Amino acid sequence: MADLKNIFEKNEKWIQEKLQIDKDYFKNLSKGQSPEILYIGCSDSRIPAEDMMGAEPGEVFVHRNVANQVVTTDFNLNAVVQYAVEVLKVKHIVICGHYECGGIKAALNPSDMGQINSWLQNLRDVYRLHAKEIKLITDPVKRFDRLVELNVLEQAINVLKIDHVQKVWSQGGELKIHGWVFDIRSGKIIDLNLNMEKEFAKIKDIYDLGQS
Repeated sequence: MADLKNIFEKNEKWIQEKLQIDKDYFKNLSKGQSPEILYIGCSDSRIPAEDMMGAEPGEVFVHRNVANQVVTTDFNLNAVVQYAVEVLKVKHIVICGHYECGGIKAALNPSDMGQINSWLQNLRDVYRLHAKEIKLITDPVKRFDRLVELNVLEQAINVLKIDHVQKVWSQGGELKIHGWVFDIRSGKIIDLNLNMEKEFAKIKDIYDLGQS
């Protein structure tokens, strides 16, 4: 894979495969996008966002970062969310974590990692919020997995705090927020079945911006 020339060869093969199916494939693709899903996932190279959902180009708007964080002061993240909900008018926002996540592992086993420390601090905050539950889990794999799941929950809650999302909700939009985990050991997507209306009710008096 070190030879980047190989990528361009595969690109040519991919183009021909698409054109064999539909000679206007790229012409139609260039006309615009209308995805119904905003996917916020991890940058991990083992997590093929569109592939694991069986999605075609144009069906999913994707944002990825280390450990699928929703940091509300992250201008990049906020721009993605605003564009997704206000311009693309997506109907679903998916926060997708994955088992065996390196970021989660680093949060469980703190050490000085240089510049990435500030980013991992958000994960360590998740650990702190749920430390009582996490520390009761004696199996290290189950402890690891549970923090992955709790991180998805906390990032989904962070989505609720974003003004652009609250504005859509207040105007009766169909926007739904979901929490998933990709089980890298089996390839399965696990729906955590989060009730985000219930979660927002818990924090509404603190984070409700009164959008209208």
